[in-house]
Amino acid sequence: MKKPLAPVPQARVRIDDAFWAPRLQTNRTVTIPLIYQRCVETGRLALLRTPGAPPPAKTGHSSDPWESEISKWLEAASYALTTQHDALLSRQVDEVIELIRTAQQPDGYVNVSGVPLDPAEHWTDLQNRHELYCAGHLIEAAIAHFQCTGKRTLLEVACRLADHIDNVFRQGKKNGYPARPGIELALVRLHGVTGENRYLTLARHFLDARGQPKKIAEHVSAADEQPKTGEFQPHDGTLLQLPIREQTQAAGHAARSLSLYAALTDVGQETGDDTLILAALRLWDSVYTRQTYVTGGIGSSRFTRGFTRDYDLPNESAWAETCASIASVIWNHRLLHWNCEARFADELERALFNGILAAVSLDGQRFFHANPLAMRPDQLTPEEPLVKAQRSHSIDCACCPPNLARLLASLGQYIYSESDAEIAVHLFVQSRAELQIKGQAIVLRQETEYPWEGNVCLTVESLSRPVELTVRIRLPGWCRYPQVDVNGVAAAGAVRNGYAVLQREWKAGDVVQLTFPMPVERIRAHPSVRENRGCVALRRGPLVYCVESVDNGPLDQLALPPRGAVEARFEAGLFGGSKIIYGHAMAIIEEAWEGRLYRQENEHWREAPLRAIPYFCWANRIPGEMRVWIREAEVSP
Repeated sequence: MKKPLAPVPQARVRIDDAFWAPRLQTNRTVTIPLIYQRCVETGRLALLRTPGAPPPAKTGHSSDPWESEISKWLEAASYALTTQHDALLSRQVDEVIELIRTAQQPDGYVNVSGVPLDPAEHWTDLQNRHELYCAGHLIEAAIAHFQCTGKRTLLEVACRLADHIDNVFRQGKKNGYPARPGIELALVRLHGVTGENRYLTLARHFLDARGQPKKIAEHVSAADEQPKTGEFQPHDGTLLQLPIREQTQAAGHAARSLSLYAALTDVGQETGDDTLILAALRLWDSVYTRQTYVTGGIGSSRFTRGFTRDYDLPNESAWAETCASIASVIWNHRLLHWNCEARFADELERALFNGILAAVSLDGQRFFHANPLAMRPDQLTPEEPLVKAQRSHSIDCACCPPNLARLLASLGQYIYSESDAEIAVHLFVQSRAELQIKGQAIVLRQETEYPWEGNVCLTVESLSRPVELTVRIRLPGWCRYPQVDVNGVAAAGAVRNGYAVLQREWKAGDVVQLTFPMPVERIRAHPSVRENRGCVALRRGPLVYCVESVDNGPLDQLALPPRGAVEARFEAGLFGGSKIIYGHAMAIIEEAWEGRLYRQENEHWREAPLRAIPYFCWANRIPGEMRVWIREAEVSP
């Protein structure tokens, strides 16, 4: 039986990319220690030493699954240790794992988020205590720690916990399933690492239980059942959902929904259940063809942190939670390994380079929870509590910062995939990958200045003997005229599902040269996105750009002529080195109104310089207005 594509593990990929390496170094040396320090300051780690005690007030409200922050930190730290030895970080990881191991109960239960030690209290409030959600992140951390260090200490804790959950919910037939999805994904991965089928069966059990009224009576009201239409609802629709195979429209809390859809894909692939895969594809179409921001952000409503209705993509009030973008990367990565299609990798890349990178400051110390596409003057005051113009040093909810840290620390596993006869290249990141194909060790070297330049060179550096295999290379959806050469000659391979398919005998020294032209392009939204009618966004390569008032003055008076020239120039001294877009815009002459509120005459315009920066760089200077979508003028300079 042919082995399916699988991600090349983090430990076998070394990133030395000029764009990514500094960010990963900042993540390792600044962000990960910052999260650890927060776990100390808020009493999270102290509570592990005294399970059952009331949680300190600083940990957030009782329904905040703060324990998951410790697990996410462990996962991020484990991945970081594969890139560079760090004695202090390694010692901290071992100490925290020992605290968790000691806190585990004889039956395998472990969760200290304000849950009493009395076993009768366990699993009695799945909606508010989030025990299953925290268990999922503990399992994910255990897998990462085992794969990155070879140590089984935390993995054994995770297996005991998973066995306990299986005994309670599946074999013990206790009604209920996680209010916040997450454990389903972790159980599938635990099945893959251990080979234990009961974990996969349990993941499927939780998916099948969701949306079944008889399964929810013990814990939550049936009034929370997800709406069939997917229209806006004033509650979190992902606490409970329709039966998963019946869902056709993405609805509810965006981050939680996408996490559930990723599990849907995983379980469908592992079990061969096509009904789950078909449901995942229907939901993918709902999300990415009608409900995703141009930055890859997902979740239109700040009230539900979730979906509203098709084409409802407000800019100023966009929630576009960081965790939803991260879930988007995870889900599309899962879909890539069901079927290697460029559309999945395109969405993964869009979220990664835009919505996710924007969520952390360049110094790695401040974070966005929400990622709007516009910031107006009246939002620059403290009275606006949700969507902010500046990142915060901490976010009370234990989600975005540690989630961001673990994704960035694990970036290496998203670049390549392998099977027994294929290699797939999904992302363009300068790196060195150690692959195992047909019993041979192959070293593939990637060199590039992506995303600033569109040239990529792939070299087979190590191969003991020539081998027949297939190399799939994504042709980015944003690129209109890609070029692929092999050893200096235009490639003759086919293009399948957006990937160049190069099937030939490969030998050491073979070189694939990719050329992806990167002109500055104007992007227009579907006419049903009413807020963006008459507006354009600027994109170059995978990067979406925005304008800030610090460079352009009042943004509501700025317009871009239809045929105005724009160009990208590299500025080494800005944002650590960035391509900045310059051009000519038009600005309204406000003085011409002479103090009147209304008048009959047309607006008067003046020529104004335009300066646009990558969206992920915004809010790294002084607070000010920001806008992704720029009005398109009807006049020219």
